[in-house]
Parts: sequence; structure tokens; C-alpha cells
Amino acid sequence: MMYHIETAVGNYIRDHYSSAVEVGFGGKTVAAKILLEADIPVLCTDVHTYDTDVPAVVDDCVEPDFSLYENADVIYAIRPGVEIVPALIALAKRVGCDLIVYHLGFELYLNGGERIDADGVMLHRYVKKK
Repeated sequence: MMYHIETAVGNYIRDHYSSAVEVGFGGKTVAAKILLEADIPVLCTDVHTYDTDVPAVVDDCVEPDFSLYENADVIYAIRPGVEIVPALIALAKRVGCDLIVYHLGFELYLNGGERIDADGVMLHRYVKKK
């Protein structure tokens, strides 16, 4: 099930965006690898360091290094804590990109944003660039 979710997120991002940043990837690289295989630039960020074979840096989305996100068409997060979503929304608005979130279980932030069915996986777009 876990790989199905990460695969569905990766496929959706691949099919709709040309560059991405995954926030809070936790060392899991399924979605990011889908993007890299499609020659879509992706950067993974987390508050912890992980030994991984995808581009990754340590960054805290609550106090982000905005330069890491400025070239992204989308910021996405898979199973972030709901308390992090306001910081992700602020970050996406600040850099002018979309924000896509896959929530754990039935968690939502406020109204859940725009709902997107990605191969049976419910995604939530909280920010849509203009």
C-alpha cells in the first residue's frame, strides 16, 4: 500500500509539473525517483539527514531557505503532520508554486483544499499558482 501511494503521488507530479520539491521525505524516495526517471528536476528536503541516491538537503519548512524552493512548479508532501501544513501553504505562496499534500488517514487541514484523485489516492492541492 505504501508504495502505491508514493507511486501515485510521483506519477501525478510527473504528469502535471516540470520541477518539484518534496518536503519531509523521510528518506523515502519512490516519488522522487519517478520524477528523476522522467528528467524532472526534484529536490527532497527534511529536517534530518538521509543517505540517499536522490538530490536531498536538510531544511526546515517552518524556517525555510527559500532559495531551495524558488524554481519549483510544485511543493509536495507525503503524510506530513497536519501541524506542518500551514508552513507549507505559506512557503508555496511565498515562492509562487502549487502545494500538493497526501494526508495520513483522514487528516485534513481546514477544508482540505482542492481534492485530486490520483489513481485512487486522494491528494489535496492547498495552493494553486496563478
